Order: sequence, then structure tokens, then C-alpha cells
Amino acid sequence: MSGPVVDTVTAEEFMREALGRVSEHDLVGIASACERKAEGFAALMADGRAAALGRDDLGRVLRSVFAVRRKADAILDALGPEVLALEVDRMLHGDDPLPARIDRMDLVLQDFPGAAFDLPAEILHFTYPDRYWSWTRWMWDPNLETGSLRLVTMEEFDLTGDSRGETYLRVGQAVAFVQETGRAAGFTSYGPGPFGIDVFLACVYGVYMYTVLRMRMTQEFNKIVPELPDLVRRLLGVKRPEV
Repeated sequence: MSGPVVDTVTAEEFMREALGRVSEHDLVGIASACERKAEGFAALMADGRAAALGRDDLGRVLRSVFAVRRKADAILDALGPEVLALEVDRMLHGDDPLPARIDRMDLVLQDFPGAAFDLPAEILHFTYPDRYWSWTRWMWDPNLETGSLRLVTMEEFDLTGDSRGETYLRVGQAVAFVQETGRAAGFTSYGPGPFGIDVFLACVYGVYMYTVLRMRMTQEFNKIVPELPDLVRRLLGVKRPEV
């Protein structure tokens, strides 16, 4: 599309709403926790080390991904640590184009569709955060056509490609636009490194979720929903760090 990709006005409104629920100090702390998670992922999987991972370390990686945490043992039992370690390394360091590597991991995890959606991008992003971006269902679910990324980008920008891997590239374009726009406007500038965009998009999803719950659910039910700082930590897999 030739016009703007980011809905800056809406993005800033979401950030103002988020700052009513979470302090800037907390946002910086969450981004720092993401940086520590990335350091842990890199220590385990960067530069070809993923192929040698055993069950314990693979379990730590899986439990560091919000949507995969409860499926970690089932995935390891079904695939076997050796197979999963080799496939993770192939995705990170293989010679095939990036979309093909993601599509292959999607096939490997076909019996675990939730994990297949969130795990590949989480591993890519947190192992090499300067090279790859995150993509989770709470950011953009092409089946439901919802997510925090959709809420802050123009409807004219097509987020969906012909395959999971091609969609990852489209999501990456949108993330880059939001990140650059946010740096100029100040809403993705929290914390070190490239993790301000992650924190921002998790905040957007949290604010959206609270709005929907407030409209649909009872006040008693709303009381059991985590406060925004806690929710953002959970979404980003840094609530109970294991790596």
C-alpha cells in the first residue's frame, strides 16, 4: 500500500490507556526481562548450539513461551528431544529461505497447532532479536483476523501471506513500521534493545482484552484477570523466567 501503515492516533490512545494501568518504570523493567530472556535463548541456541540441546534445556525453552508452557512435556514426548533439537537448529540456521524454514517447523508441530503458531517466531526473535521479530496469535491471528498488531495498523495493509512463513514476512513489515513510528512518537522506546515494540504490542492486547471483558463479563470475573503489568509479563514469557 502507498499510504501510511500505522494508525498513529489509535496507537497513542492505546499507550495512554496502558499508562493508566502500568508505570513507565514497570515497562522498562519488562523490556529488560525480555533482554535477559534473549540472552538465555542465545546462550542455548545461537551459533548452532540448538542441535545439541537435551530434554531439560528444551523444556526450559518451551516453558518460556506463553502459549506453549503447558504443552512442553507433551511436545517433547511426542517428537523426542533429539528430533526437536535438530528441527529448531534447522529453523534457526538452515540454508532454506526463512518462510520455508517456518513452514517446515509448522509441519513438524502439526499435532500441536497452538505451539506451531507461536513457538517458531518466539525462538527466532529471542535467539536473534536484532534479526527476527516476534509473531504470536495475540499479535495477529489470521484465522480470527484479530490481534494487537491489527489494532494499530491500517486495515488496508494486508497482514496475511500465502503460507505461515510468508505471513511471517508480512507481519515483520508491519512490526518494523510500528517500531519506527513508535520510536518517533515515544510509544515503543521503553527499555533496552529491540524489545520496546514487544512491550507495546502486549500492552495494546492487554488494554483491548480489558475493554472486551468489561463489556461482556461480570465485575466479579474481571477481578480474577491479572493486572496489566502481570499480564504483559505472561504474554512475553517473562513472568517466571527459566532461561
